[in-house]
Amino acid sequence: MYKVFIVDDEPFIVEGLYDIVDWPLFGLEIVGHAGNGQQALEALKTTPADLLITDISMPVMDGLSLISEVRKLHTEMKVVILSGFNEFDYLKEGMRLGIENYLLKPINVEELESTLRNTVQKLDRIQPKEQYDDYDVQILKDNTLYRWLNGQIAAPEFAERAGLLDLKLRVPYFAVCVLRTKASLSVLFERVAGFLETRDEQSTLCRDVDGDLVLIASLSGQEDGRKAFIRLVEDLSMELSVMSRPVHIGVGRVEPVSEAASISYKEAKRALEYYIVYPERLFIEYGQLERNRGIAFSSHSMPWAEYSKLILSGDIEELKKNIRDDFEQLKQGEGVRPDDLQSAAMELIIRFKMELQEIKLTEEADSFRQALGQIQNSQSFDGLLEILEEVANITVNSLMRDVKSPVVHQVLNYIHSHYAEELSLKTLGAHYHIHPVYLGQLFLKETGGTFAEYINKYRIEKAKELLKVTNYKVHEIARNVGYWEIGYFYKQFRKYVGISPTDFKALH
Repeated sequence: MYKVFIVDDEPFIVEGLYDIVDWPLFGLEIVGHAGNGQQALEALKTTPADLLITDISMPVMDGLSLISEVRKLHTEMKVVILSGFNEFDYLKEGMRLGIENYLLKPINVEELESTLRNTVQKLDRIQPKEQYDDYDVQILKDNTLYRWLNGQIAAPEFAERAGLLDLKLRVPYFAVCVLRTKASLSVLFERVAGFLETRDEQSTLCRDVDGDLVLIASLSGQEDGRKAFIRLVEDLSMELSVMSRPVHIGVGRVEPVSEAASISYKEAKRALEYYIVYPERLFIEYGQLERNRGIAFSSHSMPWAEYSKLILSGDIEELKKNIRDDFEQLKQGEGVRPDDLQSAAMELIIRFKMELQEIKLTEEADSFRQALGQIQNSQSFDGLLEILEEVANITVNSLMRDVKSPVVHQVLNYIHSHYAEELSLKTLGAHYHIHPVYLGQLFLKETGGTFAEYINKYRIEKAKELLKVTNYKVHEIARNVGYWEIGYFYKQFRKYVGISPTDFKALH
């Protein structure tokens, strides 16, 4: 788990933070707290932490001074400010120091949890440090715009942040394109930013948590705006075509009003998946994909969510039945052409690829690519269904192989040997090359409990042994079994044993 340190001179705020958030749910663990900046600074010299949550106004040393000093010790530490002061100067200074968010008291739990979720995603994807020239401002832009594009920020807060960060987004229409490359993201950022500086464009750049570059274009009209945006993307794609590594560009449609920018963003991300079909294209426009699908897609919608459930449950026969039924219904639609059926089949294969990639870190790309080629050459409806059923087999069997694999047993052996160390699904997933969410699902099937439950139960059993046979103090035992925060250790001990560790020791 990632480690959190809390600093606030009001004890009820600290106590409240312990209780209002299910920290393990986010992959976080509180490892300590302090009542002022000086105490926190001393503690952080010896206590490892990934995230600092701090107030600003405190005795001895205030929060801003603390952040400045902590940066000298831990340059990569993430910081969230909780403050009762809605002051521009404080926020500006926080931006300069590279904070993740500036939240006002009383704490909005949903906003805090959203910030924690985004911060954990960033910690999961930490790469060798890539700084921009304006890194201090850009990091807040990334956070703000990503939350906006995913509907995670309230309109009043976004309007305030947009004004502060000089985000020119007060226009009737928006369009988004997403750029992905295996080359250096900082090089791509600088190249795109330099290109935009030569154009009189109302565009904004940010990074999302997947490590993609997002370009948000502000447009004054819809149809004229789309033409201008496509010209911009065409010119940009030519500019980037000379880079040493290819750049894939997905383009969303022009959408009205700011709330709909998230639609264009999701479309642009989806468009990137079609490079498996059209690898030669400089960019892929989602709206053009939609137009190419014809009447079939306007008259019938595939139940993607139901397919996803059947894939995860491993119900291959029901999955095949749904595919047959849906394509039979699609075939009967008025004005449906063979090309429409082929487009729908290709869409389904890409969806299956995306579903598998969401669950695992690999997705058998060659198998999907081969199936797409077979779809394009298919001459009959029955042949089309046979290909789709085989793709369904490939997808489900890929997951079932993992269920029967020894990966969970390897993880259990690792836990038994390293239970006192920092352990999380994320770190173990990376170690065993499997997506942490999927590893959690496998763990649940294999053990009948969640990863967090197993870790806590195992650590508490080890703590009970030490309490019985050693003279170690309770806080020493807590650290010996992997708990750096004594309050959390007491809470877990009471949960699984029914009494405090102190009382348990007294009984033995």
